[in-house]
Amino acid sequence: MSQLLKKAVRLALVQLASGMDKAQNLSNARARVLEAASAGANIIVLPECFNSPYGCQYFASYAETLLPSPPTVDQSSSFHALSTMAREANVYLVGGSIPELDPVSGKYYNTSLTFGPDGTLLATHRKIHLFDIDIPGKILFRESEVLSPGDQITIADFKGYGKVGIAICYDVRFPELSMIAARKGCFLLVYPGAFGLTTGAMHWKLQGQVRAMDNQLYVGMCSPARDVNAGYVAWGHSFVADAMGRVVTEAGEKEEITYADLVGEEIEEARKGIPLYQQRRFDVYMDVSTSSVRKQDLLL
Repeated sequence: MSQLLKKAVRLALVQLASGMDKAQNLSNARARVLEAASAGANIIVLPECFNSPYGCQYFASYAETLLPSPPTVDQSSSFHALSTMAREANVYLVGGSIPELDPVSGKYYNTSLTFGPDGTLLATHRKIHLFDIDIPGKILFRESEVLSPGDQITIADFKGYGKVGIAICYDVRFPELSMIAARKGCFLLVYPGAFGLTTGAMHWKLQGQVRAMDNQLYVGMCSPARDVNAGYVAWGHSFVADAMGRVVTEAGEKEEITYADLVGEEIEEARKGIPLYQQRRFDVYMDVSTSSVRKQDLLL
């Protein structure tokens, strides 16, 4: 039996097409989650901002209040929809992300909610690194004009399987998060993300493969479906990379579900063949996983 992944698991990435109608987006997500569960998925991931269009002009108007937890249905219809989906499907559900309004500070966040098979909230991740980039002639985007950054690393225990690290989109570009999650015993990292056409073509697949290769574990990157008529056009191509950095399944551009069967022995074989964990030189450089981490890490 693998120490990291206790038994084989089927991962489903739901590449969802979302529009302006939140209720319709939630209904579509439910149908797709139930479809994935009927195909044998045990862990299901939705995309970033799955309940709304993605864009700074939408964050405030689609934001929901999550605190104090649990919120009422009026405060967060998405929270209750996700909880119900997870319970109906009897799966672990990483609910992509939704815009969140903190009622105390008045700040907005890009927040991912993860639920267990009984519908219980397991983890909350507020996007730590905000998507502020300027590539002349191609893309200018500043999430920080509306959003505030989170400050917690998120690791959840999927009982019966193992530990999963959860982050959002731009977080994938910062390897420290994945290093800490890997050294805390995660078998899988999931990144709901909405890379655009420019950065998607350059780095979407590369980033996920590198995080998998460096840490010798599975990585799932879940994108919205591509809508060329949207204000922000997502790249699509949701995929799973294995512990050697190989892409084992990949979606196209349209709405679809892509599946991967994860096996703990594949992680062990990768780490035995290329023994990075025995060869690291923490006498020369610091192990970032020994730095202080906050509340979410107490889920370990």
